[in-house]
Amino acid sequence: MRLTSFTDYGLRMLMRMASAPESAFSTAELAEEFGLSRNHLTKIMQQLVRGGIVETRRGGGGGAMLCNNPAEVRLGEVVRLLEQGQALVECFDVDGGDCTIDGCCRLRSRLRQAETRFLEDLNRSTLADIALPVQSAA
Repeated sequence: MRLTSFTDYGLRMLMRMASAPESAFSTAELAEEFGLSRNHLTKIMQQLVRGGIVETRRGGGGGAMLCNNPAEVRLGEVVRLLEQGQALVECFDVDGGDCTIDGCCRLRSRLRQAETRFLEDLNRSTLADIALPVQSAA
């Protein structure tokens, strides 16, 4: 399976946030740390907020924080949220795509099972398991 860059970047942000769950992070500092577009990270952050994984606060000391303890946030659920709307294969699209073998295909159900197992396996791990090492002051 291949994850989108949207999910990749989202997981990176969450890994950093999980390393200091009591801290608030701005998209600007996360974008600088990872060398990514602030606008792109803002869109990802909005999806994480909609999914109830992150909350944001404005003003001094504001930024994005995890809604829950990192040990309670399952990776499969994060990936499912961030990959929303990204079908593994064309026939998984809502409209079914332009598959010419629909109705006689024996691959679709196997791919659906593989996708389900992939997310189930990821759900065995949490953000706490993948948190980046705490950065010490130099």
